[in-house]
Amino acid sequence: MTVRRYLIRRLALMVLVLFGVTVVTFLLVRVVPNDPAAIYAGPRARPEQIQEARRILGLDRPLYVQYGIYISDLVQGDWGTSLRTRRPVLDDLLAFLPYSLQLVFLSLLVSIIVGVSLGALTAYKKGGWIDNGTRVLAIGGVSMPSFVLAILLQILFFRILGVLPVSNDIDITISQTHPITEITGATAFDALITGNFTAFGSAMEHLILPVLTLAAFSTGVITRMTRSAMLESLGQDYIRMAKAMGVPKRTIVLRYALKNAMAPVLTIAGLEVAFLLVGTFFVERIFALPGLGTYATTSMLSLDYPAIMGITVLMALFYVFINLIVDLIIAKLDPRVVLS
Repeated sequence: MTVRRYLIRRLALMVLVLFGVTVVTFLLVRVVPNDPAAIYAGPRARPEQIQEARRILGLDRPLYVQYGIYISDLVQGDWGTSLRTRRPVLDDLLAFLPYSLQLVFLSLLVSIIVGVSLGALTAYKKGGWIDNGTRVLAIGGVSMPSFVLAILLQILFFRILGVLPVSNDIDITISQTHPITEITGATAFDALITGNFTAFGSAMEHLILPVLTLAAFSTGVITRMTRSAMLESLGQDYIRMAKAMGVPKRTIVLRYALKNAMAPVLTIAGLEVAFLLVGTFFVERIFALPGLGTYATTSMLSLDYPAIMGITVLMALFYVFINLIVDLIIAKLDPRVVLS
């Protein structure tokens, strides 16, 4: 199958997946025993005002008509209006998303660097104390809930050691003395590209604990996957032949075994991007960060149905596109992979 046909097929499947996600989410938010019109009209609204809100929101129409209107508006870029902020949902998502992407990118970077390094090292030192200790840490990272780890890190680094902040995206004093020119909405990135290094240092300091919390699970998964894939690669015939020919162990591990072990690791890393983005829901709330996670949890607690729908669609879009990109990268790295 050619790359073009493969892309067309995958894009068609992506449309079906997104259609299924919107149908399920749309039905779920409609069966929740709360009236969006009452939320939109306000706590002191009169019955006629609630009825008018139902008309404005289109809730007086049949369910299938409501869904058809929602899909038609969605593909045209109208993701609805938030019941809580009274702003277009898409504008809210685009305002909060950059900070979360910054957090996800840093967490994924830490996970890949640490996970691949530890996985390759433990495979090379199989059975030793490094291998056993790393496996314990990896299992701990996978097993511990993010909100528990976040609280433990706050207690250790803020209350006991007093070396790291535990809330907000930047120090309040620095935000006043060295204000950041907002370009993308990602605090540290905006500070860096505008040359505001004082604010950049403060923003990165505030990101340390959230990044460690968010990266713990992914690091454990990538470490274990890298170790498993490396052990499989090191047991192949071409590795034995390379050893017999006197190729240095370092070259065998880094140039041959690790390269061929990267396909499953990249697959897991791609899936972890979606997991990390969802993981920001807890982390950003605990550390009081101005990202998509805080917006999502606030919308869920206030039963903001249009915002919940928008967040779900956005998560689904990220998931399917990331999977497509990872598949194409793997096919490029490993010629044994056939697009099918």
